[in-house]
Amino acid sequence: MAVLRGVRFVRMPECWNTRTVAFGGYQKAMSENDSAADKRNAVEYLNFGAKTSKRVSWELWEFAVEAPHLVRVTNASYGAEKADHSYLVGVEDRDGVLVPAECECPADKYNEKYDCKHKVALATVGGPVVLEASVNCPTPSGNSERSNASTLSDKLRADGGATTEGVGGESKPLDAAEHDECDCAGLSDDFPCWPCVRDGRKELPE
Repeated sequence: MAVLRGVRFVRMPECWNTRTVAFGGYQKAMSENDSAADKRNAVEYLNFGAKTSKRVSWELWEFAVEAPHLVRVTNASYGAEKADHSYLVGVEDRDGVLVPAECECPADKYNEKYDCKHKVALATVGGPVVLEASVNCPTPSGNSERSNASTLSDKLRADGGATTEGVGGESKPLDAAEHDECDCAGLSDDFPCWPCVRDGRKELPE
């Protein structure tokens, strides 16, 4: 029998192998549970397509918590004009998951089927860190009403902000003229997107 110098072989007790297998199964089970928990995130609650996903990944974003459950999402890709592309997004708790619920941008106001890119950016780029910061933001003293507000409009009203509901029957929101947030820029031959045609902002080419 060959002898290896400097190497000592030790016979391990049988119970050691049993514990190793049991611990390995425990690790596997815990890993699977952690993976399942990781999948439960804000993105699952949003409805958006591949085009929105690409735009979010290409553009530069900035996030600022302005009040409890309120995050200002800014498209910094516009450089010096980024202030014109900045919107408040409300955050809600849904089944223990913090989710961007509504945005004041025209795209989110006039499209009930799909979520806007600002909400998608907050969920994917800002992620849990920004979402958690928004709910942990302290409520200013003397304004407890805002902490109980459930929607973005309620939060803005409680904060002294004006809402467009019931103000001048035919008047449009101040940001209704914001055309840069639509999908026209990504279409060829100056072909307008459907929301612009539907709302009368643009006409189909002849």
